[in-house]
Amino acid sequence: MSVTAHEKGTGKQESITITNDKGRLSKEEIDAMIRDAEKFAEQDKAVKEKIDAKNSLENYIYTMRNTIDDKEKLADKIESEDKDKIKDALQEAQDWMNSHEDADKDDLES
Repeated sequence: MSVTAHEKGTGKQESITITNDKGRLSKEEIDAMIRDAEKFAEQDKAVKEKIDAKNSLENYIYTMRNTIDDKEKLADKIESEDKDKIKDALQEAQDWMNSHEDADKDDLES
């Protein structure tokens, strides 16, 4: 690719040619990368689903904690004993998640 720059004020002009000779992948290397991507697509999908399930559980725990403490939502509408039970259950879920880092998607969802 050739590029030319022309400065109007001074009339100076410069040109440069850009080539892509170094570090370029061959057709075979590109095909191998595509095969690898297809080969690991199912594994990548499973990892993504696990991460999504973990994020969903973390979000649920966070949302529930905020909901039971928010005076505009449930804080004043539920008994303190019930609130304590909910907080204990949320802490138990958080502790379980922290101690089961390798849990699969189904375990996280259940």
